[in-house]
Amino acid sequence: MKHENGQLSGLPSRVNRVKPFLAMEILEKAQQLEAAGRDIVHMEVGEPGGDTPAAIKEAVIEAINDNDTAYTPSLGKQELREEVAAYYRRTYNVKVEPEQVIITSGSSPAMLLAFSALLDCDDQIVMSDPYYACYPNFACYIGARPLLVPAREEDGFKLRAAEVKKQLGPGVKGIMLNSPANPTGAVLEAEELQAFADLGPYIVADEIYHGLNYSGKDHSILEFTDQAIVINGFSKRNIMTGWRLGYLIAPPGLVRHMQKLQQNLFICACSFVQAAGIAALREAPEVLANRFSGYNERRLYLYQALERIGIAPAKIPAGAFYMLANVRKYTADSYAFALKILDETGVALTPGIDFGREAEGYLRISYACSTDTLKEGLRRLERFFAAL
Repeated sequence: MKHENGQLSGLPSRVNRVKPFLAMEILEKAQQLEAAGRDIVHMEVGEPGGDTPAAIKEAVIEAINDNDTAYTPSLGKQELREEVAAYYRRTYNVKVEPEQVIITSGSSPAMLLAFSALLDCDDQIVMSDPYYACYPNFACYIGARPLLVPAREEDGFKLRAAEVKKQLGPGVKGIMLNSPANPTGAVLEAEELQAFADLGPYIVADEIYHGLNYSGKDHSILEFTDQAIVINGFSKRNIMTGWRLGYLIAPPGLVRHMQKLQQNLFICACSFVQAAGIAALREAPEVLANRFSGYNERRLYLYQALERIGIAPAKIPAGAFYMLANVRKYTADSYAFALKILDETGVALTPGIDFGREAEGYLRISYACSTDTLKEGLRRLERFFAAL
């Protein structure tokens, strides 16, 4: 195989269509520097601070001790699927049957199952720009085409249904929504979700950041339409990023098709980790509220610091635990700029270009870290920008 324009010739085109995930590239470079003795402040990945709750760890230890280590049904353990359905019923007052739920090894496999069942080659799926980096990569991998609609900083990076409506045509088979959003922190209100539901195509809704909403109550797309696929998981809400456990909720007519893909691609999610998921969904709402209480304080602290530096976004994000810092007056190459910051300050940030052309010239800062880590990172960044 020969290199051609930075790619290997002879590889399947679907492999070359997938771009590197720069958040992970920065993380891995930061880890290399740490291994060499550098003191690194990690603000590049969405890694919630703290430990996985004790009750969740105890559930998985008990499952292992009970030899719960065999294959489960491909759709997942019935008890966990029932817990997911019950969670959506009590949290959003929507009717979800366990038969609509598929348990997956993280939310990324759920996304792959959803896109594969919904989209054919050359079909289009609408998504905002900026977007979560994996969305267009997954669509391109299966041969579909992302149809990008700009979401502007001055509008809080919100995707607008009126703008999406202008792009709809016979090739559009779905609309991708993420609220609260990565990397922007944008939150869609009830009337905004209803406007998307009224457009017609299937909605694929990534609800992984539900619970991290500083402006009010989270709303599921299932409150407004049953022509939707929901992607969710445990990584953010339950501090379980490395456990790799997620799920999707789909209309009954699509579940069997996704099940066939699950059987072939993944077989099933890890059996004893599914026991941890049951314990996670049984956590009391007040426990979750207490867990998230520190995020809002860090959000406000970060925004004020970015205002002092002169790189704050036009509006403070209303959800998730990310903020896009506008560094366009300093660079048109956010990846090179992020590497420069990492090398000179030891602060790891994700370049905006990872999230689309509309995010070039921005840096994504995660405030999922501890308050002490955030303050140290910002001290270093203030010195860096003051010297420019």
